[in-house]
Amino acid sequence: MNIKKHSFHIPVMGLGYTVDTPVKVAHLGISSVISIVDDFLIEKMREFYSHKFNLPFNEISTKAEDFRAKRITAYLNMVDKLVGDKFDEMVENFHQKSSELEKYFELLPDTKSIREKFHAMMENKSLADVKSWLQKNLSKGDIDVNIMTKLDKVNYQDGEALPSEFNDAHAALRGFANSTLSSSLVLSAGMNPRLYSYVENFDDFYPNAQGEFKKKITLKVSDYRSALIQGRFLAKKGIWVSEYRIESGLNCGGHAFATQGYLLGPILDEFKAKRNELAEAVFAVFQKGLEDKGKATLEAIPEMKITAQGGVGTHEEHAFLLDEYQLDSIGWGSPFMLVPEACQVDKYSQELLRKSGEDDFYLSDASPLGVHFNNVRGSSQQKAIEHTLAEGKVGFPCTKRYLVFNTEFTDQPICTASRRYQNLKIDQIQASDLSAECKQMQIDKLAEKECLCEGLTNSTYLANEIAPDSPRRGVSICPGPNLAYFDKISSLKDMVGHIYGKCNLLEGVKRPNLFVKELRMYVDYLENKLDELKHTPDEKQASYYRSFRKNMQDGIEYYQQLFTKYDAKIQEMKQGAVAELEAISKKIAAFSI
Repeated sequence: MNIKKHSFHIPVMGLGYTVDTPVKVAHLGISSVISIVDDFLIEKMREFYSHKFNLPFNEISTKAEDFRAKRITAYLNMVDKLVGDKFDEMVENFHQKSSELEKYFELLPDTKSIREKFHAMMENKSLADVKSWLQKNLSKGDIDVNIMTKLDKVNYQDGEALPSEFNDAHAALRGFANSTLSSSLVLSAGMNPRLYSYVENFDDFYPNAQGEFKKKITLKVSDYRSALIQGRFLAKKGIWVSEYRIESGLNCGGHAFATQGYLLGPILDEFKAKRNELAEAVFAVFQKGLEDKGKATLEAIPEMKITAQGGVGTHEEHAFLLDEYQLDSIGWGSPFMLVPEACQVDKYSQELLRKSGEDDFYLSDASPLGVHFNNVRGSSQQKAIEHTLAEGKVGFPCTKRYLVFNTEFTDQPICTASRRYQNLKIDQIQASDLSAECKQMQIDKLAEKECLCEGLTNSTYLANEIAPDSPRRGVSICPGPNLAYFDKISSLKDMVGHIYGKCNLLEGVKRPNLFVKELRMYVDYLENKLDELKHTPDEKQASYYRSFRKNMQDGIEYYQQLFTKYDAKIQEMKQGAVAELEAISKKIAAFSI
């Protein structure tokens, strides 16, 4: 009996939305990713689950040496244990009719055939044989962790900067490296050479004598060139990248990093064409890196997965991407925010997401990092900002300080969403020679900044009835725009069934395919940038946006050929797409740059 594993994973969402997702779904074979940015939330969740499952809990105080790394290690060890215990219990109680094993089988792509074969095995084999088979053939979902590489601020003690290994991302990496997990570290938001170099300090990232890795590296990348550069950089240090995870530049959740007009389809096609080339090029450097470190080289290229995520919303899209681009897995993120069995979201935010339509999801300037941030109108954090402004105040008290990067007014970095920064910035704006209208526009834009440190964790506190450290309860939500088309609170069974085509949660819903949706977003993005360029003409920027448009036009031509190539295979995806591609092509050709 061959069990076909899941072809989707649940990516990291916010700081808290997937912080305990593995506890809920990993024993059922579903992989997901935990953010390890906020050690305060992580410590609270460790206390919460310790009490829930009667585990011993000893608080790790902020006064303890290396407390951030220790908190992360302790939490990940606990999650590893809870998932392992659940999985072992499921196998142990396989003969019970209402067991979790039935749920495990129910979620698989080939549920019916697996269940029939399993029941036949139960009739013809001993219980010991069946149990032995389950232990050999069932597997837990991966408990991966994510670090945004740029969230690596310097920390201080008694006014003195601590060594770089105590930077935020460095400490988080160490927390994962010292844990019992055998899984992947997902590195996102670009290359951080100093952080990447720090990986080589931990033996678990190197292959054993059998060429296996206890801990793996996954790189979230935007294009092939970036993958090759980063893969070779790590390979020189004897560190292998086991997975390249391609994410849409704009049609995703959280921070949106626009490419230079390169679209998802052509990017995936390049990875498909150059997959072997990438593996061979990086492997040659990797072997030399191992040799330089005095470690044994490998006889064969290790596993290298190519996965993708961003805007996938139907079974047809899921199946097409897997087949056409030979992907190993596809990320389904935002739709799981409406699945309480996978992600607990506070009631207000959950209802907001359920009811919000296409026009409610937008690219915002809410992030203090100065990077576009996918958002939804009407969040409780936005309402909190309105209330603060009505009281004549601006900004947020800055307590957690994960996003302190601005040194415009201070020697040590501060956060652009903080009350301190915004008061200083408003004074500067008011003292400038700008018109009253321009001053107000800048002040309004400044007020859009949200405290993401609190906003992206408060939902987890509220949903689990845990008292946060802060009295503020505003929730920031960072869903991908794809969530606009999902309007039901769903069970895990139904959402997974939707992915595999067993049911359709979008019956009767008018929705553009993921390629066209991303293209629309890039058109809007370019149009907004060109409007800004009108006020401050810049030939260098104009040249950049001409290349941007050319890349989009090349992408449109690729899609036109793709949709011509396939007919019956992608009927749903093609519906209305060909005409829209033509209209968009004419629109961007008319842009004056």
